[in-house]
Amino acid sequence: MPHNSSEKFNELVQSFANLPSIGKKTALRLAYTLLENHTLALKLAHNIENAVRFIKPCQKCGNLSENELCEICSDENRDKNLLCVVQSAKDILILEESGSFDGLYFIFDEISDELVLKLRHFISENACKELIFALTHTINSDALIFFIEEKLKDFHLRFSKIAQGIPSGVSLENVDFISLHKAMAFRTKIKE
Repeated sequence: MPHNSSEKFNELVQSFANLPSIGKKTALRLAYTLLENHTLALKLAHNIENAVRFIKPCQKCGNLSENELCEICSDENRDKNLLCVVQSAKDILILEESGSFDGLYFIFDEISDELVLKLRHFISENACKELIFALTHTINSDALIFFIEEKLKDFHLRFSKIAQGIPSGVSLENVDFISLHKAMAFRTKIKE
């Protein structure tokens, strides 16, 4: 830390450093940038305040929204037969940006009976037919999938999960063993 830095500056740097994927050097650069550009700094502070004050979880699915219902739950053109269970609003953003899914979402970020009741109501209300798990592959996510399947078996849903495996353009030497195993286990036929 520079000798001429003040306590307020150090607190600003530390605030940036507390964010995911921001190291000490990046935190310092961000702090200096904001102190050199007051207009940018005030706009950023205003945008953060507005986001914290006005963005809240959607009442139905848990996605981030400025309204009671998010844009996805409010969209009548979404395929209500398909429900994708994710762990965070960030996952919804990534799937939406990919353009690969046009159904509904539900954030299931912890094992709780309250969340199960909310999910059951959501499935009933939308007459969902398939529940797709789009979870990061871990032992915890496998336990979560099993837990949800058990709690919903009376719905007679089709359960599926996103494919796991090798990302495009990645050589086999750079693939972890779990992904490689999944890629082999869930391989697809090319032609008969």
